[in-house]
Amino acid sequence: MVSSGDEIAVIDPGDEADLIMSELKKTGKKLKYIINTHHHFDHTTENGKIRRQTGAKVLICEDEKDYIDFQADRFLKEGDEIKIGDDVLNVIITPGHSEGSICLIGENIIFTGDTLFRDGFGRTDLKGGDAAKMEESLERLSKIIKPEMMIYPGHGEYFDIMDY
Repeated sequence: MVSSGDEIAVIDPGDEADLIMSELKKTGKKLKYIINTHHHFDHTTENGKIRRQTGAKVLICEDEKDYIDFQADRFLKEGDEIKIGDDVLNVIITPGHSEGSICLIGENIIFTGDTLFRDGFGRTDLKGGDAAKMEESLERLSKIIKPEMMIYPGHGEYFDIMDY
């Protein structure tokens, strides 16, 4: 979750709606967005349940629209800004794991979905995946990620570039 002011965004809720709702209640803050870094079920399964309980808007890259089986409230594109409280997450499209995989960059933080993990990167053999595009996306990230940034992947523990 990303929290700023009295607003929260959840990124890639997967199948953890109950845990997310429990944590959300503890904060007393409003869930503004459910942001999906890509369309795979292990990131999107509970979108509908969380949206029904909170009224949060579902966001996903426009390049994923042909792959999703849920209603998105907003389709994201390169350079979009997502405002949560006083903070902003900037959208960059990083295809490879899926056609419309995105990363979200904030102040000294990046959410990489399945584009980058602590010890590797996401598969490219699933529908919409492309190994050449993944290489390009990883090269692009290598120029964006700075040593002081914390990296939050879609799976596994968060890390910083010094862990590499």
